[in-house]
Amino acid sequence: MAGRKDEDLTDVTLLGNQGTTYSFDYNPDVLETFENQHPNRDYFVKFNCPEFTTLCPKTGQPDFATLYISYIPDIKMVESKSLKLYLFSFRNHGGFHEDAVNVIMNDLIELMDPRYIEVWGKFTPRGGISIDPYCNYGKPNTKFERMAENRLMNHDMYPETIDNR
Repeated sequence: MAGRKDEDLTDVTLLGNQGTTYSFDYNPDVLETFENQHPNRDYFVKFNCPEFTTLCPKTGQPDFATLYISYIPDIKMVESKSLKLYLFSFRNHGGFHEDAVNVIMNDLIELMDPRYIEVWGKFTPRGGISIDPYCNYGKPNTKFERMAENRLMNHDMYPETIDNR
C-alpha cells in the first residue's frame, strides 16, 4: 500500500505548522481538504468534539457542547486540524444551538460535497433544560438521500452518539 506524498497534500497547510493562528471569530475559510483514497467504498468518518463552545446571541453567556460529526466522504475529506480550528472559531460567535449545528453542516457540505453527513450537538443543560439539535443531509437522488430521511426519523436508535444524562 502506497502512502501519501507531499504532492498529494498541497492543500493541507495547517497540519504540522507550528505557527498556527487561532481565530476567535467564526471563520469557515480555515477548513482544508484532502483527497479520499477510497472513493469506491462507502464508509463513515466520525469526529467527537467534546469541547465545543459558542455564545448565546442574546446574553453573551457561553454554551458548551459535545459535537458529533459523521460523514460518508465522496472525493474530498476534511483535514482534522483545520476542523478543530474551525470549531474553535465559534468561541466568540453568537448563535443559537440549532443554528450552530446547521451552519457547521452547511459549511462542511460546501467544503467536501460528502455523500452523507450528520451533525449532532449535545449541549450542556442550562436552566434545567438541554438542547440537542440534530441535522443531516444525503446527496439528492441517491441512496444517501433516503438514508438521511430514515436516520432523521429514527436518529435515537443510534446509541453510539447518545449519552444518558
